[in-house]
Amino acid sequence: MATSLITGEDRTPRVVLEANRDHNTARTARLERVVFVNDVAPEQALEAVCDREGEIDIVTEVSPADAARVEASEHARLVTIDANRVLVGIFNTWESNDAPLRDARVREALNLSVDRHAMAAEALGGFATPLAALTPPWCNGMFPGAEARRRDAGRAKELLEAAGGWPEGRPLKIATPAPFEGLAGLVAAGVQDALGLATEVIVVPAEEMTAGARALVENKLPQPWDVLMHAWFDLSSDLPPAAVHREFFGADGAFRAGPEDPEFDRMFGELARTPDPETARSLAEQIDRYCFDACNALFLCAPHALYAVNKHVDFKAYRTTFELADTEVAQEHWSRRGAVGEH
Repeated sequence: MATSLITGEDRTPRVVLEANRDHNTARTARLERVVFVNDVAPEQALEAVCDREGEIDIVTEVSPADAARVEASEHARLVTIDANRVLVGIFNTWESNDAPLRDARVREALNLSVDRHAMAAEALGGFATPLAALTPPWCNGMFPGAEARRRDAGRAKELLEAAGGWPEGRPLKIATPAPFEGLAGLVAAGVQDALGLATEVIVVPAEEMTAGARALVENKLPQPWDVLMHAWFDLSSDLPPAAVHREFFGADGAFRAGPEDPEFDRMFGELARTPDPETARSLAEQIDRYCFDACNALFLCAPHALYAVNKHVDFKAYRTTFELADTEVAQEHWSRRGAVGEH
């Protein structure tokens, strides 16, 4: 398997889709015409769907901070779904890093320092689900009995002390894209409070994101951080290890920030060679349990997908991708009342 790195997106201002009435299946589009609008800033699109009609019908990737605005809107409603997305902290376990993150006890101490439940409920407005490992609870492959770790500052301190402690005077360096800066701050505060460690949050500017991603994918050393806040997704709910766990921990994983893990690779290789669905699911559960036990990432939460949708649009959200195949508009929709505009 290989990972493609997107270094740029050149989009036309509009992409127009028209229904194919000659499609050779019984399932056909319910909309005659769909226009994707690519030249409107997110905040302007949100204003258009919430405050007016006839311009924008659906806004994707709504921030939890804007959810209340959508819910209070005269023209729009909020549609949410438990999406196949994860937000984690990648541990830098390369030998070149002098932080003791190769010790599973230290990684568990950091996991127990973070209140992922409060992060999901408060910082993300309830629009997220705390993670035990890397498999959200609505996907196949989450190990039986999995529960996201509750914050336990006392146990975290015991584990760190048993591992020999943390280098004196050295901060825990947490790198993050700008959109996750607030969440990185919560991680830092939890670690400071539970373990007494100094922390440093490094916000990666947007113009440096591509170079940073390339360095991570190409395993270029050294990385200037101990923990990297990172979001990822899966296009299937069947076997998350194929597109999620492998990317973070596999020998060919794009986001592996440390030496290869022979045991993980052995387990994943067995899964890759297994054609039977039930056996494959059991193996996927074993991989997720292994990741949980090894604490090989800072497991945080699975953010929900949020959409602002015109109240006269019957939009069906999917866990995996943005789809419009089952979306339709009511008779009261502006396009069917003779209003001027596109839909």
